[in-house]
Order: sequence, then structure tokens, then C-alpha cells
Amino acid sequence: MENPDRAQDRAPDHAGDDAGEVGVSREGHVATVLLRRPPNNHLDLPSLVAIAEALEALDRDPDCRAVVLAAEGRHFCAGADLANRAPGAGVPRDERTGRTLYREAARLLRTRKPVVAAVHGAAIGAGLGLACTADFRVTCAEARFAANFARLGFHPGFGLTALLPRLVGAQRAALLFYTGRRIGGEEAAAIGLADRLVPQAEVRAAAAALAHEIAGSAPLAVQGVRETLRRGLADEYERATEREFEQQAWQRQTEDYREGVRAMAERREPVFKGG
Repeated sequence: MENPDRAQDRAPDHAGDDAGEVGVSREGHVATVLLRRPPNNHLDLPSLVAIAEALEALDRDPDCRAVVLAAEGRHFCAGADLANRAPGAGVPRDERTGRTLYREAARLLRTRKPVVAAVHGAAIGAGLGLACTADFRVTCAEARFAANFARLGFHPGFGLTALLPRLVGAQRAALLFYTGRRIGGEEAAAIGLADRLVPQAEVRAAAAALAHEIAGSAPLAVQGVRETLRRGLADEYERATEREFEQQAWQRQTEDYREGVRAMAERREPVFKGG
């Protein structure tokens, strides 16, 4: 998707881009960036690029002070789009431009406006990574969060080795990484992975309310303190993804990875052999 505001820097009030897999709308000083790949909103390289371009365009919009990141369908994001990739394939890459999923994801950490993620349904794997790039997460008891990479037979990715410990602490992050366990919204809120817990039907409205509350503060002050709090995070994220990519590259060639993918497709417990 091309930059939605290439011709003009201001997103229209109460309006949206109805074309493509990522839509942008704005109400007052709050914009909503909406991922539209229902029902599961699996993330691929073009949709991630579109999210990054939307956030960067909103950075240039002086009337936008905060952003809600949301999704249509049953889930916020149930992970990376593996449907059209061979079992040994690496991180999604555009061979024409050299763009990779992880390189584009780093753009999300370099934007200036605060982001509130509205997480309903599943935030799994890359979907958890996408949620963790936001400043805050609003969720519900029915949501499910998982860094399930080890259950698929390979190293965590999407910069989660940098982001998740900042949110829940190193010990809890290690437990989530090693086990690949899914946790619900209540536990996510209890450990600091989510900031607000509301009824499922109210997730997006509550995220918008928080974004409007943030937008009521002085925008330059908010952006300044955000930059202070997140200083060095984008660089740390890029270093983490380099390590993640290196580990994933060889682990995706193993029989354990192939078994993890088969087990997921067959909805059964994987049987790993360490090779």
C-alpha cells in the first residue's frame, strides 16, 4: 500500500481509507489505524509496510496527537501469514526491494505519536510483537496472548526479545518464551502486558477513550516524554531482530521446525527430537 497521505499530510476527520488492507480514519485529534485482513488478520510484509506508512503519515499530521491500532474480525492478529510459505522459508522478504518483515517492523518503533493497541481475540507470535510495539494495550478477558515460537520449533522474532522483557520483566518473558503458553487477558493485565481490561465489546471504544485522554495533554510535551522514555528502544529493537533473524535462519531448516508447523496445522501436540 502506498503512503495514504502522499498528496496531503492531514487525515480527514470522521473519514477513512476504504481501500486496501489497512485503513486510516480520525476523530478529532485521535486517528485509528485499522488492520483489515479478517478473520485472523495474519500479518504479511505488505500489510506491515502499510501500517508503518500510515503511522509515519500521521506523524506528519499536526492535528493527530494519538493513534489507536485496531483490527477487524475475530482476532487482533493471529500471527505472521504462513499460508503461502514453504516449511523452510525465512522471514518474509520482498526480493525486489530487499525489505524484510523485521526491517519494516523497526519503523513502528521510530514513529513519534503515542499508540494504543485495541487487542481483542488473539495476539499470537508476530501479532503479540505488533501489540507490543504500541505504548499501551487495552484488552478483554477473552483475548489470548502467546509468544508461541518455541512451540513451532524456532527462536522468537518480531523484536519480542527486546520488547517483552520491558513490559513484563525478564523472568516472566523467559517463561512465556520457553513454554510458548497462551495467557488470557486477565493474566496479561495482571503481569503488565496489558494496561486496561474491559468487556470484549468495549475494547476499541476503551482504547479510543485512552487515546483521547492522552490527546488532551500538550502534544509536544507528550512526544518529548515519549522520546525520553523510549530513548534507544528502536536501536535495541533492531539489534534484537538481527539476533532473532540469525537464530531463526538455521532453526527453520531443522526437522523440529517442520514438526512444529505440522503439529500446528494438525492441531496436535508437537513431538520434538532436538534436531
